[in-house]
Amino acid sequence: MKILRTTLYALTLLCGAALTAGEENSPVGYWMTIDDNDGKPRGIVKIEEVNGELVGHIVKVFPRPGEEENPLCVKCKGEMAGKRAIGMRVLWGMKRDGDEWNGGGVMDPDNGETYKGYLKLHAFGRKLKLRGYVGISLFGRSQEWVRQPNFKETTTK
Repeated sequence: MKILRTTLYALTLLCGAALTAGEENSPVGYWMTIDDNDGKPRGIVKIEEVNGELVGHIVKVFPRPGEEENPLCVKCKGEMAGKRAIGMRVLWGMKRDGDEWNGGGVMDPDNGETYKGYLKLHAFGRKLKLRGYVGISLFGRSQEWVRQPNFKETTTK
């Protein structure tokens, strides 16, 4: 009887792990970005996998007092110059490498700069550590994003 109970308990744990493994092992989904300076939510980024690479776009902005609901990226350069924040691509080209995704880039719409980057999930897939850097990883900064499993995207941009 004890063996049966132990076996059933183990199977229950395995089934539960299998049901949540997709979310825990993939950064695909909606993520709340947190401001480095004040620790407050800054926006929601939707990460998708396209042809084996991660791509992230801003889908919601949490404006500060005096800011627009969907501001222009006035500091962005190149094709992103003057574009609206909502819909803007801020993460691209990252491919899975073990338990990290790397080889791609990230863009900070607050300063318009682009960086090499990598990301890694932790806290059972509920948090994501994103590192953007210039040259080598030592010269950069990290952010922690929080998964938003119940976020519903609206069609207004």
